[in-house]
Amino acid sequence: MDDGSRAVVEHVPDAHPAPRTGESSATAAAGRTTTPDRPAAGAGAPTGSSSAPDPADEHPAGSPHPDAPDADVVDGVSGPPAPGSAPPAPGRDRSRGSLLGPEEPTEAAAEVPNGLRVAAAWSWRAIAVGAALYLLLMGAAYVAVVVVPVIVALLLAALLQPGAAFLVRHGWPRAGAATLMLLVGLGVVAGIVTLVVEQFAAGYDDLASQVGEGLDQIQTFVVDNFPVSQNQLNDIIANAITSAQDALVNNRDTLTAGALTTAATLGEVLTGFALALFTLFFLLMDGRDIWLWFVGLTPVNSAAYVDEAARRAWRTLISYVRATVAVAAFDAVFIGIGLTLLGTPLVVPLAALVFLGAFIPIIGSFLAGSVAVLVTLVAVGPVKALIALGIIVLIMQLEGHVLQPLLLGRAVSVHPLAVVLGIAAGLLIAGIFGALIAVPVIACANVAGTYLSRRHQGRRPPEPDTRRHRAAVANRR
Repeated sequence: MDDGSRAVVEHVPDAHPAPRTGESSATAAAGRTTTPDRPAAGAGAPTGSSSAPDPADEHPAGSPHPDAPDADVVDGVSGPPAPGSAPPAPGRDRSRGSLLGPEEPTEAAAEVPNGLRVAAAWSWRAIAVGAALYLLLMGAAYVAVVVVPVIVALLLAALLQPGAAFLVRHGWPRAGAATLMLLVGLGVVAGIVTLVVEQFAAGYDDLASQVGEGLDQIQTFVVDNFPVSQNQLNDIIANAITSAQDALVNNRDTLTAGALTTAATLGEVLTGFALALFTLFFLLMDGRDIWLWFVGLTPVNSAAYVDEAARRAWRTLISYVRATVAVAAFDAVFIGIGLTLLGTPLVVPLAALVFLGAFIPIIGSFLAGSVAVLVTLVAVGPVKALIALGIIVLIMQLEGHVLQPLLLGRAVSVHPLAVVLGIAAGLLIAGIFGALIAVPVIACANVAGTYLSRRHQGRRPPEPDTRRHRAAVANRR
């Protein structure tokens, strides 16, 4: 208006549609409705001045400027169209799609990242394998009376099979070679057990007297070097003896149940021993035939690779058992010599304990040596116990840095961390027996798995003749 006020004009639908491409600008200006924010040329403009520029020319459609028209609405007016007005200009359908999804529907699997797909594939397969291993271990624990003797027979067969094969190559029948090696093994074990029992019985009286003297030396050492009087030490010892006696009285029922359980366990041990001998004999005589019967159950294309992987694992097991026996004998002999020079009683039983403990790498030798140090401590005094500890540490260092690399070499290439973790897992799963077999299981699995993963890098191994051995095993049954 002339006074500076603004007129409000009601929006009236235009009977004529918006101009299309090719129409004149005058026609478009005549048919356009005048709005409060953008007056038409000649309407409400001061006389004698040029017409105001069209904001659409300065700010194109879709511009973020507040005067720019809306690109999706006819005449640049936002909001729902009035009744009878022209349809909206063609463009994106706002009823479909969003900031988080595409305009066109796609499958959900196509939107999953490839890394997540790979992780999911590995995850469910790892869960399936873990569940299968768990069920296998549960089944083995249920029939442990059978599984344990078979594993022991496998370890002994790895030790005795080279001797049986040597006899067969020199004309012995397989049954005769297996029988002879079985008798040799039984003779060695029986001789060791007999020697240990005799030495223990012969040295028990000396041990009792030496233990009394050793305890007196320990008391004197404690009183002289620590702020403890003799009366206080006597009171501590008396209280400890009283507590031990009370514990025995209060747990009488538990001890009785434990004795019955021990008797039942002894029966299981005898049964397992007989089963181990029976299994060992047939492994020495027909081990190859039995294995090829199992190979015959595998697919034809995989039989050669499975057989070669098993042969390599078996050679690794033989190397491991041989080296372990040699290392155990070295530890037992030299630790026994050191204990003899120190005057420790029961040298032969302690040496036998060291020999058996060496079959559990790292941990077994340490525990057996600790027992020897304790016996030396209570028998001949703390000074000689420290000397015995030094001897045992020195021998274990020679074992770990010289003997094991020299004897095992690259046949059993297992990192010490894998050894310790495997022994810990074996202890949790199957106790002492699990710790005993943990390292050979890891070593054999490592060799077999490495070969199978790289089987195509070399020549294909020869095909095993499973038909003849399958027939031989079937006929013997």
